[in-house]
Parts: sequence; C-alpha cells; structure tokens
Amino acid sequence: MSKQRLKVLSFTTVYPRPGDPRFGIFVRARLQHLGELAEVRVVSPMAAVYYGMAGKRLMGLNGIEGPVRDGNVMVEYPRWVYPPGMGWAHGWWLRRFAQGTVERVRRGFPFDVIDAHFGHPEAWAACGLARRFGAPFTVTLRGNETAHGKDEKKRRRMAEALRAAARVIAVSGPLRAFAIELGVRPDRAVVIPNGIDAGVFHPRDRAAERARLGMGDGELHILSAGYLIKRKGHHRIVETLTGLRARGLKVRLWIAGEKGAEGDYAGEIRRRVGECGVEDAVRFVGAVAPAELACYMNACDVFCLASNREGWPNVVNEALACGAPVVATDVGGVPAMIVDGRFGRVVPVGDSAALEEALARALTGVWDRGAISAQGMKRSWGEVAREVFEQLSAAAEENRQ
Repeated sequence: MSKQRLKVLSFTTVYPRPGDPRFGIFVRARLQHLGELAEVRVVSPMAAVYYGMAGKRLMGLNGIEGPVRDGNVMVEYPRWVYPPGMGWAHGWWLRRFAQGTVERVRRGFPFDVIDAHFGHPEAWAACGLARRFGAPFTVTLRGNETAHGKDEKKRRRMAEALRAAARVIAVSGPLRAFAIELGVRPDRAVVIPNGIDAGVFHPRDRAAERARLGMGDGELHILSAGYLIKRKGHHRIVETLTGLRARGLKVRLWIAGEKGAEGDYAGEIRRRVGECGVEDAVRFVGAVAPAELACYMNACDVFCLASNREGWPNVVNEALACGAPVVATDVGGVPAMIVDGRFGRVVPVGDSAALEEALARALTGVWDRGAISAQGMKRSWGEVAREVFEQLSAAAEENRQ
C-alpha cells in the first residue's frame, strides 16, 4: 500500500488575492512548489480594514465565498477583524475569526500539520488552532518579527507560540538567532532561505531592454524596487543622487513599486526628490509584473536595496539572477546573497555616506554579469519546497509517535 500524501494546512494573512495579485507572491511561490510534493490547502484571512494603511484601506466586509483554486493549491479567504491599537491581541482575534473556516476545511481535509507564515500575528493564532485540532504546527519567520519583538507584549506572545512550534523555519540566519533568543530549541530552528523563479529572472538581451525602457547609454542607471513604504528606503537612494552627480556621474534612478499594506510613502519620496533638485533624474514606473521587473533588472547598471529591515529580500536574489550587481544594506539574508565583492556591496543601515560611496564604486566598476547571474540562480523554489517538505513531514511524524 502506498504511503498517503502529507496534508498541509498553510495559514497566512499574506497571500495574493483578488485585487492585489502581488501581495505575498513569495509565500505563493513556496506553496505552489510545495503543492507538487504534498496536498496543500491555504487559509488566508483577509482583514476587513487595514488600519496601518493610509486611508484605512477597506478589503470588504465579507470574505470570498468558498475555496478558490490557485494552481496547485486551494485557498480560503475568510474575513477577520481586529481592533486598532491592540497589536498584541491580533493573534487572538485572528484565531477567533479563522477557526470556523479551519473547522470546515478539517472535515474534508484532515491535515497532518499547520504551516504558519510570520511570527505575528499568525504564530499565536496557529498555536491555538493546533491545540484545538490536535495537530503540530510550524512557523516561518520572514523578517517583521524583530520589529514586533520590540513590543514587550507581542514579544511574549511570539515567544510562547514559537516555543510550542514543532519547527521554526527562518529565512535567514539572524532570524533563526532571534527565535533561539526567544527560547526556541536550537534543534527545532532551521534556516531555509527563499528561492527564485529562473524562468522569469535570468539574463536577457541587455542592449535591447535598455533601448526599450529608455535607459540611455550615456547615463548610469540605478534601479530600486519594492513597496513605496518608508522601510524600503527609496528616499535614501534619492538622497545620494546629488553627491553622485557632484562626482561627475550622469546618473538616473528608476523606482518600481506602489503603496503597500504598511502605508504609502510616495509623497515623502517625491518631496525628497524635489528637495534634492533631482526631478530630472528620477523615474517612478509604478508596480510592474515580475517579468517586466526582470527586464528592468537586466537593463540597469546597479540594483539598490536600502531597507532598514528585511528577512530574505527576494528582490536582491532576483536582481543577481538577472546579472545586476547589487548595493544593499546589511539586513536579513543580504550578506548570504552578496558573499563577496564580485556580486556587489553591503553597507550599514542608515549610513548615507557609505551608501553613496558604494553606489559610486558599483556604477564605475567592471562586473562579470554572467558570474553574478550564476550566483543568483543557485537556489530555486523547488529546492526550498523540498527542504520545507522534509521539516513538515518530520513534524507530522513526531506527532504520530
């Protein structure tokens, strides 16, 4: 008799949904490949209102009725509501609103393990759901946990949930260290970085892409990509342009992205552009599809990430895979991607002088874009899924013993 396939209930508030197809595409990528190895159902609660977003974006008072087929997985989108100003309690509210959907899913899909994404608020909610249904649960830490950990009440709840988890999967070494700091047993904390889709992010005809996108050969082009939120640091790159021009570099900055769930910082970025007097050197291209983003990465001279916090910033690996040298701040898994000066430069967070100097050197340096691409392509989503599958299977087997 063949062994029954592992049944995984993935639990995350960050997953693409109607009206926001780019939301959580990194979570989707892992789960789509995991769906080739196991049976996967996704429960992705949608908040009725995101209070942290400018304008308090309404997501609708009703969840999407019934499961939605998304490639290799089925997705449920129940509604959830949380009170503003009580972040430490969001895990409780999330579990309360998601429990009915999980009960319904459980009747037709007796899952072996709950696979939760993010340490807050999902970990606390998943811990309560796991206890109710007698299943083990795992938690993947993706980068926002260290910020939440600065709030003592959130920190205590995260610590309790992570200590109860069968496995804690961190996308970077610093996040694994953070989990151990919260009391997670070292043998239950593993690092599984994200991967890339080499079918999208790969070298292309660079000259053709530069011509199509309007990147003139007489200029040096920096690309920054990500939500237009303060954390991503687009404004920090803008502030380097005056100094780069003073060095005699004819430079242009391209910013790809739109407002995100953490807010809308576009107005402030544009204000900095005006204050620095570089209106003619900055182009806002809006949100672009992954395949088009890959074209920008191929065409640019340097990709820059100036974030003040990340887990495993996929965009760095994707830029490398396209052959672009990268200048990035020392956050999350960046040092594990830019392992030496052949691939780019890593600078301290918040050090404007170091950022400007690194960009100047990168823009005037000679790069082996083929070697850079090979570095970026070292890790696929298929490999990620296999490693995650091993951890989920071990958690389920331990629960049976």
